[in-house]
Amino acid sequence: MSSFEHTHGWDIKPVKFELSTSDGQLESCEHYLDDTEQDYENGNHKRGCWIDYKVGEFIVNTSEPTTEVRFSVKQIDCTHSKGGLCVDSVFIIPTDLKERKRRGTLK
Repeated sequence: MSSFEHTHGWDIKPVKFELSTSDGQLESCEHYLDDTEQDYENGNHKRGCWIDYKVGEFIVNTSEPTTEVRFSVKQIDCTHSKGGLCVDSVFIIPTDLKERKRRGTLK
């Protein structure tokens, strides 16, 4: 059973998501993490549910040399207390796989 009474402070300022690759690609975006209303446009759901945030896209042209990907979530705010955040996982999904799943052609 989940309890959200200890989750606080994430609605005050947005969190910065950032990804970068070893070949110099950089993507970043900001989102408020304490969305209590459903956001149909971006596919986000109410608290206590899985929430997908698109951070950006990057291209890997060849497998040699290996492309390293770095990912971060940051919110540095010394003026407000925050707590209760749990990041369970981060997924990197190939664009064509996501498109095939959306069209229903993924087998």
